[in-house]
Amino acid sequence: MHDPINPLLSAGASRRSFTTALVASALGLMASGMASGVSAQTLEELKKKGELTVGMLVDFPPYGTTNAQNQPDGYDADVARLLGKDLGLKVNLVPVTGPNRIPFLLTNKVDLLVASLAITPERAKQVQFSQPYAAATIVLFGATKSAIKSAADLKGLRVGVARASTQDVAVTKSAPEGTEIRRFDDDASAMQALLSGQVDAIGCSVTVAAQINKRAPAGSFEVKFNLLQQAMGIALRPNQAELLKAVNDFVARNTANGELNKLYRKWLESDLPKLS
Repeated sequence: MHDPINPLLSAGASRRSFTTALVASALGLMASGMASGVSAQTLEELKKKGELTVGMLVDFPPYGTTNAQNQPDGYDADVARLLGKDLGLKVNLVPVTGPNRIPFLLTNKVDLLVASLAITPERAKQVQFSQPYAAATIVLFGATKSAIKSAADLKGLRVGVARASTQDVAVTKSAPEGTEIRRFDDDASAMQALLSGQVDAIGCSVTVAAQINKRAPAGSFEVKFNLLQQAMGIALRPNQAELLKAVNDFVARNTANGELNKLYRKWLESDLPKLS
């Protein structure tokens, strides 16, 4: 036997339903506003603004670092400045981190990213990538005395990576079950964890490995094996065909005339890898 419905409760339920509908409607409007905020920005709008706001890492030397004045510097900074010059725009460099660089782009905090962002299918679902302007070789780097020769040897070991980075993806994919993967906020933190013995090895770029070798006693650490070579692209919000073409033209022209290679040699002391 069912209890009769209390009219007051029924009215209260109706009010709650109405309130819920209002909240849902407001949230829908907010979501719609956020979606429109991610709308494509044209080259004309950028030129009217007169400034190109570029997100870049400052904890990934020599691609992204800071100079003596604590200003963003490195290969990515020089590429961003060259792009700004090419487009006739003043460049405003905004420091970002590995985890927040794509959110910064998608919420319009920056116009584009020159942030050592590796081109992957997963990221390509969120952003548009230019043709590659750089590449990084990702390695498994550990103590010389440790007997690591392949990914299979990582079982039972502690491996550090920068969270949400290409090396995070590469180590996660290749490490066997039983590997303890420790994720840090950035490469600098992963590097310190290796130097202090908190981890047995780290996944990192060859440039980060070189930085570690400069800080550690000679012969302490070595490359154990290569994880991958990853091309990096300038990232834009989706549906910016005109701006993407301008950026791709910039990359193609400055690859052909050797300007990108000059910058690469300046910072990495080697030639720009062949990029497809």
